[in-house]
Amino acid sequence: MSAIDHSRAAGALLLCRAEPDRVRPSAQLLREPLFLAPAGEGWSVLVPGEGAAEEEGANLAAVTAEWAHALTVAESWPAVGLWWDAEGAGFVVASGFRRTVGFTWLADGSPLGEESALTALRARLGLDPVLDAEAFDRLTRPDSDADARARVLGLVAVLARAGLHLPPGLAPGSDARMLHTAAAAAPDAEPVEWPGWREAVRTGLDASEQGALGEWIRGPKARALGAAEVAAGVSLLVYARRSRGARRGWAAAGAILLTDGALTIAYDAWRARGAR
Repeated sequence: MSAIDHSRAAGALLLCRAEPDRVRPSAQLLREPLFLAPAGEGWSVLVPGEGAAEEEGANLAAVTAEWAHALTVAESWPAVGLWWDAEGAGFVVASGFRRTVGFTWLADGSPLGEESALTALRARLGLDPVLDAEAFDRLTRPDSDADARARVLGLVAVLARAGLHLPPGLAPGSDARMLHTAAAAAPDAEPVEWPGWREAVRTGLDASEQGALGEWIRGPKARALGAAEVAAGVSLLVYARRSRGARRGWAAAGAILLTDGALTIAYDAWRARGAR
């Protein structure tokens, strides 16, 4: 078998700081073919299907940012999107309504971005403010021996200190087909597909009752939060429909907010009836 030509390989990984049961509902709402697998204690990895980025009609960095933002817009856990192609490599970090930020390395490893993105990554993932900061600093310094792929691998090594352990074969630098094959063979991996609205709502309610989505708030605060998410979700869906240049990432974020808000309101009402 010939070696991978990393100058041509392109792919992306979405690293979620949550267990698969918590990631699955939001991943379904992306309406993209994905593989979901555990990636260490408290971590999951999502692998987009072959050709998913090309269908979006945008560069890989932008698509990865949209996916990461849509995944976490209604969640308490952050996500890190890794991407690489012939032009370079980089990462984005998304968490709730906070601004999604990213950093890029050119193909030869030259850093192209603001160090504040690495600071945001460290803070949102709760990494060590001293040891990990020093490791991140090395990733922003010129290094003639480190190309773009080596830089992203170095980032993965830092995240491993926080418990990230990618399944075999899911390494930055591989092409989308190899990633897809490796994800399908990973232990406890599962395909994630859009199940339809009725099944998505049922799954969400089941997961909330089992505690897989964390502890949901109840009472007036829950109703207010749910209403706000529904309103924001509808606004994003309308924007995505009316804007010619809007990508499906906006629609996915709107759908996730709308569903999460509706589930919050429904769960609060259901528990209130049960308490009577």
